[in-house]
Formats: sequence, structure tokens, C-alpha cells
Amino acid sequence: MKTRKITSLFLVLLLVFSAAAPFVYAEDAGAAEYKNVIIMIGDGMGENHLELAKEQGYELFMEDAADERGQSETRSFSHKVTDSAAGATALSCGVRNINGQVCVYAFDPLGFLVRPKIITEAAIEHGMKTGVVTSDKTTGATPAGFSVHAKSRDDSELITERQLASDLDLIWGAAVDCTDKETVEASGFTYISTKSEMDALGPGSRSFGQFSSDTWRTELPEGDESPLLAEMTVKAIELLDAGDGGFLLMVEGAHIDKNSHRTDGDVYHWDEKAADTANAVKGFDDAIKAAVGFAREDGETLVVVTADHETGDLYEEDGVYTFHSGSHTGKNVPLLVYCCDDLIPNGEAVPNKSVPVRIAGKLGWSKLDFPRSDVGLAFQWLKKLFRS
Repeated sequence: MKTRKITSLFLVLLLVFSAAAPFVYAEDAGAAEYKNVIIMIGDGMGENHLELAKEQGYELFMEDAADERGQSETRSFSHKVTDSAAGATALSCGVRNINGQVCVYAFDPLGFLVRPKIITEAAIEHGMKTGVVTSDKTTGATPAGFSVHAKSRDDSELITERQLASDLDLIWGAAVDCTDKETVEASGFTYISTKSEMDALGPGSRSFGQFSSDTWRTELPEGDESPLLAEMTVKAIELLDAGDGGFLLMVEGAHIDKNSHRTDGDVYHWDEKAADTANAVKGFDDAIKAAVGFAREDGETLVVVTADHETGDLYEEDGVYTFHSGSHTGKNVPLLVYCCDDLIPNGEAVPNKSVPVRIAGKLGWSKLDFPRSDVGLAFQWLKKLFRS
């Protein structure tokens, strides 16, 4: 028993050390190759979600326009199948943590000792404007993963409080019930809830968007005055590009995941589920087209499209793309790069946690600006140590 306690203590100390002195860093700073970065996450979007959308009659921009095409390997520190919180943490901080945690280390969930740096935090330190846009609630796991540190993805009040205390320039998504216009504006943000209010925003504004839950669609229901995800993307780029220091924007299409989770009707063969999921892919694709269109014209913008995980175990059966689960899977997901031909090994799979580190290199950030602590590597070292 005494030996076990000593071993446990040693493990904790080693993990703390692994955060204070990271095993793996981004490469030393070189010349910045890009001024702006747009990271786009199709929540739950596996390879076959693209095939489903095409099967449903949609023409997709994202694949044909990509300059590099690979895959992202997904998992979390605690599970072979990640949730969105751990998936977002890998894509925003370059570390893997426990499912349900947001931008914290697995061994220090309250951040008492150390916290990983979020890529938006690093961008702000470099004088860049930053924004988070999603079709999910603003407290969703992915927008939270690019804006705050939290022990639990379910702590909506804390997440909103920390978002409103952040230095981000815009945070837009579906409305939450844990804040209101008065609270938002007291925090220094402009509260917006319609497309016309969004369109009226000018350079230098900071805004907190609280829209309907239908922004993921290719067309809004009659009477809905919210913007579509693609429209949000266009306006966010316009606002963030107004500064001189560049910008970093994250855009999430959340409803690929949400529709793939749906279990009403026939779980696996429900036609409406497939149609809505395909529509969500197309809505996200429209946002990608808008972002890449800007990047091609701008000439200083890198666009990276990927997913946090696959949802639904979607694959072809009897000539039809069919869901075989209502949950996440551990499948690799698409990783598409635009306006760059050397971010990833073309045609290969890379760990999800390497994505922000690769992006940091393209921005010319040094290892002191955006280090990556790989706690998993510490565990591997421990295993070897105790096996010897």
C-alpha cells in the first residue's frame, strides 16, 4: 500500500512537471507566412457525411477546393472516442484531456497549477482580433473550447461568465438562458439577436450574438430574423479584418453532430434525419465557401477545415449511406487545408492535437508563445519506466 501511494504521488508530480516543462513544442519561430487564420469545425462530420450530402443531391465546395486533403485522428486523454469538449481542447490547445473538460489538463481540471493556452488567447497576445461563431449555443463545447477554461462543459453559467470576461471581439451563436442583454452590455459587448443588428455592427465593435437555433440550415424558417451560418461567417470576417494585426476566427457547424445524434423515429434509417444532417453539411459548406473566397482574394489567410469527431457511424449499406449508431465514434475525420500546400502531409492522417501547433508555426509564433504539453507522452514514459 505504501509503495502504491508513493507511486501515485510520483505520477502526479511527473504530470505537473510535464505541464511546466512540455515534452513537445511548436517549432521555433520562423517568418510569419499568414496574417489571418480561419479554423472551421464541422462537429460530428466524418468522411461519409460528405458522401451523404452528395447522395442527398448537394454539390459540395469543400473537397474540390482544398489545396491539401488529409485526415485528423481523434481521441481524448480518457477515451478512444472523444466528446466535443475534449475534441475542441485538442484543436484549440494542442493537448488531449478528459471527456467533458474544456481547455484544462486532465490532472489539474480546476487549473490550480497550470492551464493550457487556447489558440485565441495566444492570438490576442500577438495583437490579433479574435472571434467565435457557431450554430450551437454560445455555451456549447466547441465555442467554449475556443474561448474559456472550465472543468465541465455543462457549467453554462460559468462558461458564459468567462466568455463575457474574455478579450474576444465577437462570440456569436444560439441564445442561452443564463444571460441577458443588460448583463452582456455591462460586460462591454454589444448584444445582437437579429441579422439586421449583426449587419449594423461596424469596425471596432465587440459583440455577443444570441440568435435562433436554426442558423445551421440552408434556409431559415419563415419569420426567423437570424442570420445563416454563412452570413455570420462573412460578417465576422469583415469585422475582424478591420484591424492591422490580423485575426483568428473559429466557425463551427454544430448540427451535423446534433442531427446525427437524433434517435426519434427509426434510429438508423430515418429519412428526415438523413435529410437534415445533409442539409447541415451543406449549410457548413456554404460557410466554408465564403471563408475560402475571402482567403483566396486576401492572399494572407489560411483556412483549415476539420471535425472534432464522427457521429453516427455512417457508412454505405445496400447502396445507401446509413447511420449505424446515435453516438460518437473514433473514426478519422476530414482535414482540409486552403491557401497552403505544406500544413500537413497531403493524403495522410495526423493527430488532432497537432493542428493548432501547425497553425501556430504558420503564424510565426515561437515555442514560448504556444507550447504544447503532451501529457499522454508522460504516461508512456511512466509505463516504460515501471516496466523496466
